[in-house]
Amino acid sequence: MTEVRQGRCGSRSASKRSGGVVLTSEENELVTRVGPGSVMGEFMREHWIPFFLSEDVELEGQPQRVRLLGEDLIVWRDTNGAVGLTAPGCAHRNAPLVFARNEECGLRCVYHGWKYDVTGQCVDMTTEPPESRFKRHIKLTAYPVVDRGGALWTYMGNRQTPPPLPDLEWNLVSAEQRHLSIRVQQCNWLQALEGEIDSSHGSVLHGRVDKKGLLSNSAQAKDMTPKFEVLRHDFGMSVAARRQTGEADSFYWRINRYLMPFYTFVPPLREEGAFSGHAWVPIDDNNTACFMFTYHPTEPLSERLRQTITHGTRSGREGGHLSTQGHAEDPGPVPYARYVSKYARENDFGGVDYPAQVSTYFSGLPGLWPQDAACQSGLQPIVDRTREHLSSCDAGIVLARRVAIDAATSHHESGEAPITAQDPKVSMIRALAMKLKREEAWYEAGKEHMEAVLGAEIAYELV
Repeated sequence: MTEVRQGRCGSRSASKRSGGVVLTSEENELVTRVGPGSVMGEFMREHWIPFFLSEDVELEGQPQRVRLLGEDLIVWRDTNGAVGLTAPGCAHRNAPLVFARNEECGLRCVYHGWKYDVTGQCVDMTTEPPESRFKRHIKLTAYPVVDRGGALWTYMGNRQTPPPLPDLEWNLVSAEQRHLSIRVQQCNWLQALEGEIDSSHGSVLHGRVDKKGLLSNSAQAKDMTPKFEVLRHDFGMSVAARRQTGEADSFYWRINRYLMPFYTFVPPLREEGAFSGHAWVPIDDNNTACFMFTYHPTEPLSERLRQTITHGTRSGREGGHLSTQGHAEDPGPVPYARYVSKYARENDFGGVDYPAQVSTYFSGLPGLWPQDAACQSGLQPIVDRTREHLSSCDAGIVLARRVAIDAATSHHESGEAPITAQDPKVSMIRALAMKLKREEAWYEAGKEHMEAVLGAEIAYELV
């Protein structure tokens, strides 16, 4: 029989210092540090990592700065369309290759003219005699890149043969059925990920108010004290939030899912039937590339939904949030410059509109993205989790941390590739939202619907 742990908001606090609920400082270090040689970083390097939007890397365009798992790199596309993810400095005297000329299937350093292909191999040395064989011995660090589902993917691990790419439903559907975006968030990857598996904050942080308090027609806001059940899987975990529906014989269930190493999935939108979620890709210990995917398994996304994602309340009160859209100063020479948000710690994430906070929106912050970012990264990029006081609402957070720590530690000790890297099919999962009879168990009634089948309709009633 499947064992499901339970908890309920408002019940006795679960913030015990024993039993592994609150992390120790050593555990917090292990799960948040992602640089080369770190336990968590090496675990993540076993997987293919989505790191850039394919459409944003132009043919023979200027190289762009990237940082992944604490390692500085540049991304560029050559004359034939092949993508390079290579070291940022020329092997000669370390001149920045972000200034290089992208010409004739290679990057040519503007300092002395050394040229490299997408594999990092030096193919020409302008300042060396033609008979010189020196170039054969010069090669930059380079990682393989695959273009799939509108995203560029790289493998940064040490295995001679990379694992297969994950079969995520969103990277297998047609371009008309998906929408991708990236935004930089100023916090550690785990802080960002925890926000999406936390179902209790949505009706508060993103809620609307009037003189009577929080108002919403959503099932989440009708029951502000959901009961949580969490279930561990070999790929990660599910966290189910059970709420009252106002009906004597039913409950509303909302099941979010965490797929290692850094994916989260949320239930489909009622209006569109479209699923969404994130890959919380670590830039370094203190910054995250929030890679958002929205897709429909069988139908093209509506233009209305695309506009809402890009310019609506998910972005900010002015519509759109990226600095390169002309709403803020150019972020300058930083990794992922084109994906830097105008809402940042330095400007209080757009600031609180106090009249709106009093009369309309609970937080007063400009849109879903800034609201989440302000709470997740507002004080410090890596929180001191030894100082937390967790409640039973945080059952999913507690298990997610344990899943990540256990998986990374097991990999570190055994050296074996995790199942999420070995088997692409374990990534074919969906989140779920549905109304069930009170006696029905969500993990039994919803099991079939939480397994993604490419091209399959959503087979349950959205609520």
